[in-house]
Amino acid sequence: MKTRDTSLLYLFLGLYALMINWYYNHSIIMLILCYIFWPVYLIYELLTGGLSHGMWKHIPLSYFN
Repeated sequence: MKTRDTSLLYLFLGLYALMINWYYNHSIIMLILCYIFWPVYLIYELLTGGLSHGMWKHIPLSYFN
């Protein structure tokens, strides 16, 4: 059961990274690169401040509004 929980978390974080990338770039090539290297991209966005000031909430909500 523990493996299933971590794999779901890995899946959701990967989808979240793809949503962030599409929000900022709108490029298929960048989306494919982010799909391959999404953990690095997610850490990059966290360190550079791309998710600060409530953007971590606003980006996923923008897809469903």
